[in-house]
Amino acid sequence: MQVTQRTPKLDSIVKNRKTQVQRMLHRRTFTSAAALAAASIAIPRVFAQAKLERTKISIAVGGKAAFYYLPLTITEQLGYFKAEGLDVEIADFAGGARALQAVVGGSADVCSGAYEHTINLQAKNQVFRAFVLQGRAPQIAVGVSTRNMAGYANVADLRGKKIGVSAPGSSTNMVANLVLSRGGLKASDVSYIGVGVAAGALTALRSGQIDAISNTDPVMTMLEQKGDVKIISDTRTLKGTQDVFGGPMPAACLYAPAEFIQKNPNTCQALANAIVHGLKWLQTAGPSDIIKTVPETYLLGDRALYLASFDKVRESIAVDGLVPADGPKTALAAIASFDTSVKADKIDLAKTYTNDFARRAKERFKA
Repeated sequence: MQVTQRTPKLDSIVKNRKTQVQRMLHRRTFTSAAALAAASIAIPRVFAQAKLERTKISIAVGGKAAFYYLPLTITEQLGYFKAEGLDVEIADFAGGARALQAVVGGSADVCSGAYEHTINLQAKNQVFRAFVLQGRAPQIAVGVSTRNMAGYANVADLRGKKIGVSAPGSSTNMVANLVLSRGGLKASDVSYIGVGVAAGALTALRSGQIDAISNTDPVMTMLEQKGDVKIISDTRTLKGTQDVFGGPMPAACLYAPAEFIQKNPNTCQALANAIVHGLKWLQTAGPSDIIKTVPETYLLGDRALYLASFDKVRESIAVDGLVPADGPKTALAAIASFDTSVKADKIDLAKTYTNDFARRAKERFKA
C-alpha cells in the first residue's frame, strides 16, 4: 500500500480547516448558551409563580347563583383557582351582608361581594380593601308587584310596604334605600325582608308576601317578562347605572381585611389571576358556553329566560378586574346621600381598594 507524503502546503490547509471548524463550533456553543441564558431569565417572568403564603382559602359569597357573581362561578367551574395552586372553598349565603359577617367573624378569609361594603366598613373603623373587580355595574333592579301595587304611581306609594331584598344590609338593600331617598322616603318608612336571590325571591313576590323587590338577575328578568313586576329603577346596564348613580359604579369584587392582603400578597395575586382569567373567558363566551358551565340549578327551571337575563347584564361584567378611577367616588356619594353614619369627608377611598393585583393579572392574561 502506498502512503501519501504530506507536504508543508497540505499541512497548512489542514491546520486552517481545523481552525475554521473550531471557530464554527465555538460560535454555535456561544449562541446556544446565550439563548439558554435568555430563556432562563425570561421563563420566571412569564411562568414562575411566587410561593403562596396559603393555598387553602375560603370565600364567602351572598347569592352565588346570581349573575352578579357569574365571574366567581366561571372561575371555579373552569378550574382557574386550581390552576393558580389554590384550594378554594366557597360558602354561599343568602345575601352580601351575611357573607360579610362571615369574613368579619373569621369563618371566611375573603368576601365576594359589593364594593360599597368597604366604604361602610371604614365608617365603622374597619379597613377592608377590594383587590379585583368582577362587575362594573350593580345589576340590581327595583320593581313593584303588579298584583299588590297595581295602582303604583311614584316612590311615595311604597310607604308602609314590604320590600324584598337579598338580605338586609346587602347591596340590594342599598339600592332600594337610594331609590327611597330620592323619592322622599327613609329606610324606616318601609319593611325590608330577606328573600335571597333565587327561587325564594320569585316565590315571595308571586305569592304576595312582599309588595316590591330589589334584586339581581336572573330573578328580575324572570319576574319582569312574566309580568309580575313593574321596574322602577334599573342598574343592569351601564347606561342605567349612569342614570341612577351619575357615574361608574363598581359592584361585585373580591375584598378582604387590609391585614390579610398585607400578609398574603402572593395568595391575593393568585386569586386576582384566577378571576381575571375567568373575565377573559367571559369576553368571548356565548350563551351556550354559559349554560354548559354553570350548575343546572342556576337556571331556575327556565333556560330561555336565563339566557335572556344574561344578554341583559352581559355588558355589566368587568373586563379586566380593575376598579374604575371615578367609581369609588360615585359609590361614596350614593351611600352618603342616604346613610348619615357615612361622612364623605371622613372616608379615605384610597384605602378601600387597590388595582395592583388586577393590573398584574391583566398584563399576564392580556384581558
